[in-house]
Amino acid sequence: IVKMFCGFSPRARRGMLGCCGVFALASGHARTAHALSLAPPPAPSKLKLALCQMLVNNHDKAANLQTAAAAVAEAAEGGAQLVMLPECWNSPYDSKQFPRWAEAVPASASQATVELHPSTHTLCAAARENGVFLIGGSIPEREGDRVYNTCLVISPDGEIICKHRKMHLFDISVPGGITFRESETLTGGDTLSLFDTPWGRIGVGICYDMRFPQLALLLRQAGAHLLCYPGAFNLTTGPAHWELLGRARAVDNQVFVATPSPARSPPSEPGYKAWGHSTVYSPWGTVLATTEHDAAIIYADVELAEVEAIRAQIPIGAQKRDDLYSVSWHEDL
Repeated sequence: IVKMFCGFSPRARRGMLGCCGVFALASGHARTAHALSLAPPPAPSKLKLALCQMLVNNHDKAANLQTAAAAVAEAAEGGAQLVMLPECWNSPYDSKQFPRWAEAVPASASQATVELHPSTHTLCAAARENGVFLIGGSIPEREGDRVYNTCLVISPDGEIICKHRKMHLFDISVPGGITFRESETLTGGDTLSLFDTPWGRIGVGICYDMRFPQLALLLRQAGAHLLCYPGAFNLTTGPAHWELLGRARAVDNQVFVATPSPARSPPSEPGYKAWGHSTVYSPWGTVLATTEHDAAIIYADVELAEVEAIRAQIPIGAQKRDDLYSVSWHEDL
């Protein structure tokens, strides 16, 4: 288990209760989720979320960086304490294009440069300048000869506190619908990704990761009260499964779930069409906030302490038959 703590400037502490930490299970550091020491239930305090459904420019990364920075600033001005961007907010969602748009991710914010790490630099600056936690959607990340679909989480002081590489690659073929294979150019990640905030522990997945209830259960067992899945479902799977899966992961694990999506590009523009419909769900499965497919920012006030109340009312965590079945993180990774 890797655990990092960071302090925050007075501006960053606006509306906060204390410091944050980040937990990640990765190769060489893996333990079963049951073995993790769980964070104490968060003190009652509302957390204001903002999901930025931004329209991605498929031809101009610099324009996307400007759009993302402006969206984070607007969300912070609206009172958000945790801001989220969508999957692939800086590039086209196109397997063949990922290698061309990919960039390295530095080990720390201090190493991020405009020239080599423009997206990371933008995320860190946006979080720091606005004093918010920022779940930076995802970007194509290059490391050596591999490319990953990567989400960075940034603290209010502009530090990288969590990195999640999309674990389950989007390889599907639906007759009459869509065929897409991320595995043509991407490599899957191997990290169970969580980070701590003053309001509670938050787990991160990316898009297709949401289809795997085992991952969500591991995040719950590791103490998550909110699961965030930046995603870009399409016009085939979106209307059928986007809300269904978001509500299912919320109810299955009795957690809040947030699913920020890109806005849908105009019909005249070729390429992948995102479903949109960024949404926040309660642990009861209620839709707390949502939108359609155009560019928008949606807000939701969530009381993470509500998670413990619902788990006490319907105690499925204690009622699981661990003597018969279990879900665990492989020790030998």
